[in-house]
Amino acid sequence: MESTESKLRKLPPELQNEVADFVDFLYEKSKKKNTKKLSLNWAGGLKEYKNKFTSLELQKKIIEWWGD
Repeated sequence: MESTESKLRKLPPELQNEVADFVDFLYEKSKKKNTKKLSLNWAGGLKEYKNKFTSLELQKKIIEWWGD
């Protein structure tokens, strides 16, 4: 089976450039995924409402608040 590199060499220069651009795009896309870390700074943000609402009521309130 022919390697990807040898297939690339057989392409015309403009298509080689297109492949290089695509590889750059994939590389940048993969870097962005690896650098983003999950933030849990919202955890416990609604604890003051714990005894005032059920979880279902809180979900409905959150939807209301997002709409404001």
